[in-house]
Amino acid sequence: MSDSLFTRIIKGEIPSHKIYEDADTYAFLDIHPIVEGHTLVIPKKQVEFVWDLEDRDYHCLMTSVKKVARHLRSTLGVPYVGVQIVGVDVPHAHVQLIPFTDPKDYHNRADMSAEPDHAALAALAQKIAL
Repeated sequence: MSDSLFTRIIKGEIPSHKIYEDADTYAFLDIHPIVEGHTLVIPKKQVEFVWDLEDRDYHCLMTSVKKVARHLRSTLGVPYVGVQIVGVDVPHAHVQLIPFTDPKDYHNRADMSAEPDHAALAALAQKIAL
């Protein structure tokens, strides 16, 4: 299996706006956020689907998801952090964290054709990094 986009991010081959990392997981800002702070949390072990992770890896991922979500809620001052597990866009298990205040924001769509604002993402990553 060739390295996924996310594995290449973990290896540092592709830049990212990291906000958290531990021995088993990596969390970074989505470059096409649907809201400010839209974050991806991934296992460092490349497995295509969340549901196919070994139990230990799944628990490590979800522990990081909880830690990052609570941190986003606190640092961004939002009452909610929604979770999405879709698994169709990158063949590497990942959990999307979407901070929001108004429920309609949770259902926004990202503009995938827009050029990412890396300066704004870098500033936000620095502000909310764990």
